[in-house]
Amino acid sequence: MPLYMTQFAYTPQAWAALTKKPENREEIFRGLVQKLGGRLISFYNCFGDYDGVIVYEAPDETTAAATILAAVAPGHLKAIKTTTLMTTEQTMEAMRKAGMQTYRAPGQ
Repeated sequence: MPLYMTQFAYTPQAWAALTKKPENREEIFRGLVQKLGGRLISFYNCFGDYDGVIVYEAPDETTAAATILAAVAPGHLKAIKTTTLMTTEQTMEAMRKAGMQTYRAPGQ
């Protein structure tokens, strides 16, 4: 299954709610991913521009998008960034395919 990484940032209101009543958001997200046919690989909280990083499998991009849209819908996230992840093997195959192609640069 394809792998995805999503970085997320909570709103100040979400942080206020979580500090008043701490909650394991990893388990909640795991349930959402599983309902949509995926699998949570890892869930980390962090400091910086984003408050957390999630790595998960989803059957396809539409399902990955649905997962994130469902997670964002309650309004407790102020920012998200999702990246499709590739294994080294997939990247090597992409490089081999690219190496067999030619592409003309502009103006040449």
